Amino acid sequence: MYPKWIKPILDFLFSLFLVILLAPLFLIIMLLLTISLVGNPFFLQKRPGKKGELFTIIKFRTMNNKKDTEGKLLADSERLSAFGAILRKLSLDEIPQLINVLKGDMSFVGPRPLLPEYLPLYNDFQRQRHMVKPGITGYAQVNGRNAISWEKKFELDVYYAKNLNFALDLSILLKTVKKVILREGISNAGSATTTRFKGN
Repeated sequence: MYPKWIKPILDFLFSLFLVILLAPLFLIIMLLLTISLVGNPFFLQKRPGKKGELFTIIKFRTMNNKKDTEGKLLADSERLSAFGAILRKLSLDEIPQLINVLKGDMSFVGPRPLLPEYLPLYNDFQRQRHMVKPGITGYAQVNGRNAISWEKKFELDVYYAKNLNFALDLSILLKTVKKVILREGISNAGSATTTRFKGN
């Protein structure tokens, strides 16, 4: 009953409340990013959701679009702006995803939505992470986030998908607050964000 009815209702009500509450902060960040990045402050990208169905994720854009002499985008660490780095450390770049939760594309808690190109790289076990809606935060995020291996992330994602319940969601949300305050696990060693998944 909780996954099918109670969780979606709580997601909608809580996201609506936060969208209204955080509207001033949302507008300030949007303005500052527009100025600092000289352009669109939003990052829009297709991501797989429940059952692998694609939706458009909304985040604040933290990187510029600088390219090398061959026209290829520079590495993440070279494109991450100073203001963008601050947003990431405070997890404020995730605020627009409240709109995704409001629309029903995402939940507050669930496996993080990854790139569509990873879909054919999953094995049968890892593919089970798509049994539930993706989340703004998740079991893997409070147990290492970008500082753990892909295999461990998927193991934690699948555990969550198979054991989804109110107590687990509440525990993850409380731990997320702690992680954000302590700024733990934001980056992988040697990377501004995390390394790409290349399959098993």
